[in-house]
Amino acid sequence: MKTLDLLTLGEIMLRLSAPSDERLVRGNTFLRQAGGAELNVAAGAALLGLRTGIITKLPANNLGKYIRNCITACGLSTDYLIYDTEEDARLGVYYYEFGASPRKPSVVYDRKNTSVNKLKLSEIPEDLYTNTRCFHVSGISLALGAALRETVIELIRQFKKGGAKISFDVNYRANLWTGAEAKETIEQILPYVDYFFCSESTARLTFLKEGTLPEIMKSFTRDYPISVVAATRRTVHSPKLHSFDSLVYDAKRDCFYEEEPYKNIDIVDRLGSGDAYLSGALFGLLSENGDCQKALEFGNAASAIKNTTMGDLPTSDYEELCSVIREHKSSQHLELNR
Repeated sequence: MKTLDLLTLGEIMLRLSAPSDERLVRGNTFLRQAGGAELNVAAGAALLGLRTGIITKLPANNLGKYIRNCITACGLSTDYLIYDTEEDARLGVYYYEFGASPRKPSVVYDRKNTSVNKLKLSEIPEDLYTNTRCFHVSGISLALGAALRETVIELIRQFKKGGAKISFDVNYRANLWTGAEAKETIEQILPYVDYFFCSESTARLTFLKEGTLPEIMKSFTRDYPISVVAATRRTVHSPKLHSFDSLVYDAKRDCFYEEEPYKNIDIVDRLGSGDAYLSGALFGLLSENGDCQKALEFGNAASAIKNTTMGDLPTSDYEELCSVIREHKSSQHLELNR
């Protein structure tokens, strides 16, 4: 039996948020939290019952200890945290400002030359390659720098060789690299990917895909041995009111899965909601023997609920998501959980 159901790799950052409805250009107070795409995915999956861990490199100082405490509180293994003891060790920071129509939310990043960029292949225990059911990473880790990119690509190869499923979220960030750079790099790893997460807009702008969304999703599975492709769909009515759903394609069954959108979600904090979708979808795929219907339902529910809570990290456990899914399928919507 393999030790971990899901292992992720990525940068963990310190999030500093202005109080709700306050601006970054004024005020004296920030709310401190931990965040990062791969951490969010691992934390959500742990809440749902999967055995999860994260590989990252942290500064060996009190900020690194704070992040470690956050990881522990999420129920993740801390066995694969690596510490940077050099004088220039640093943790990435990002500053977040909430939006209110017509003003959009905004983010300011301070993440250059952070400790995670020093992560080396030799620092990863080799037994992980054969003791992990699924290895997940996002395009952000490929975009941070050339050295980390090479490490991540080789890790993908090693985990695939060891028998793990490979999950990849494009998670394109224009402030980190160009679409052409992303396309060239990601196409190197797609032959190893089993579960592929990519939005329609990214598929068109980055991979230059044409046609309908189902045609685009199918094209990835024709070009590469990808088993499952998922694309989220969000309608922004205002900064504080969204609707959300997704489309999932099972290549083996040649079947698409979708459901009625979660409509008019009250947005408290949208950051991390895409990662919450991945945690729910991967839970469905890994706990239900590749069941795309379960992946769809848990992914959509996890994302919808994450939008309603503060911070990057998800908070919903299995029981809560099951309740949300049941109510979403039902015509009866209760006003209060009893």
